[in-house]
Amino acid sequence: MRILLVERDQRLARCVAADLRRQGYEVDQAARGGEALRSCRQADMVLLDLSLPDLPGPHVCRDIRAIADVPVLALSGDRTEATRVRALRAGADDCLDKPFGFRELVARIEAIMRRAGAARPPETAPVPDLPVTTDAAARVARVGERELSLTEKEFDLLHLLVSRPGTVVSREEIMAKVWGAPWNSRSRTVDTHVGSLRKKLGHDEWIATVRGVGFRFAPTGHPAPAGPIEVPVRAGGSGRRAARPQKTAPLSVVLAS
Repeated sequence: MRILLVERDQRLARCVAADLRRQGYEVDQAARGGEALRSCRQADMVLLDLSLPDLPGPHVCRDIRAIADVPVLALSGDRTEATRVRALRAGADDCLDKPFGFRELVARIEAIMRRAGAARPPETAPVPDLPVTTDAAARVARVGERELSLTEKEFDLLHLLVSRPGTVVSREEIMAKVWGAPWNSRSRTVDTHVGSLRKKLGHDEWIATVRGVGFRFAPTGHPAPAGPIEVPVRAGGSGRRAARPQKTAPLSVVLAS
């Protein structure tokens, strides 16, 4: 099992890495968030210090979970509930306060890997080639060869959607992972940013609105979202159009003799 240890305190990192290797783990080390994003795909688990010198720990955690199917154990140095909550909302599987005992660290690693093994599907469908690409480490998004000019939150939102093509991402999840806040049904923050992204992408239909749920990245050539879609009202309209009911195939029943 290969562990990526992301820790700014190099003295602590050397001690933890040496102890893990004595337990039979393979250990790669990184001291910055950018290094972690470049190396996380090769790891079976990431131990992530939340106090990194280049990027906020929760942001790194969110980006790791977006680009790699790898469990994350966050390591918190300030021992506050707020920090633990931010880490868990960013996608960490668990959060361990520093200083910690090595036996507890190993026990938490084993517990997370048991849960991850039970939850992992037997096969994972290959990710199709997409017209939009995002680089979490460089924080660059492109449509083909054209680089997009995005705000911080626009990039985070696009990266979340593009990393899960064809999957509906709820407004609640978007608010938690991009803004680190609970979703308010009266807020238009998510919708406003989606509208801005559609303009910058140049294709309104690439980010589909799934009524009552959230948004789905479905570029041309990929499956359209299931369920009714909100249709924008043209100027002069009096309200939102009703969702068109989907046709269903007639049901046939075969009775066994």
